[in-house]
Amino acid sequence: MQKELKNPKIDTVIFDLDGTLIDTIDDLKDSVNYALDYFNYPLKSKDEIRLAVGMGVTKLFENVLPDGLNNKNFIACIEKFKKFYTSIKVSKTHPYEGIIELLKTLKEKNYKTGVVSNKFNLATKMNCKKFFNDLIDIAIGEDEANGIIRKPDPIGVFTVIKELNSDIKNCVYVGDSDVDILTAKNAGIPCISVLWGFRSKEFLIKSGGKIFVSKPNEILDII
Repeated sequence: MQKELKNPKIDTVIFDLDGTLIDTIDDLKDSVNYALDYFNYPLKSKDEIRLAVGMGVTKLFENVLPDGLNNKNFIACIEKFKKFYTSIKVSKTHPYEGIIELLKTLKEKNYKTGVVSNKFNLATKMNCKKFFNDLIDIAIGEDEANGIIRKPDPIGVFTVIKELNSDIKNCVYVGDSDVDILTAKNAGIPCISVLWGFRSKEFLIKSGGKIFVSKPNEILDII
């Protein structure tokens, strides 16, 4: 198992958001269940939501709605979810322990930082602004109307790299899921997989993960 990066000249760290920088599962559960309850559909547990997230809001509701994409209220349910999620101001969401300290250290050491998430773009920016402010240089969420296709498509990563004026050879991606591993592979950059998020180490190994960290500050030792 790989324990270090082949290129030690990393100057840009791009993060996933949910499950990597912030624990969003309780607010996601409340928002999904609000939408499901509005249409009288069965509610979902935290573990069911944990397994359903990671591929954007469309895939999320394909997973949780009866009949998935064929559900007559599919679009309306997503809109209810988005409206509720933005209205609650992510009241139960919080950064994982050690994340703020990690980002402050990266800033002090002049690393460039970005976020590429499958959360819808408005919510991605809202979360990064609330929790990290200037500790994250640029944040991009799913926004197909403006050409940002959800991961594992690498377009979001490429957009961040371009906006930060970084060299792709000096970038690394940090995430908690199989989607993040594949996103980094598709972008041609290494991936550091975190073990405090929504997927197990065993699952990540089966998904091609090679570099793992158990605490945020371990990322500093790798880059």
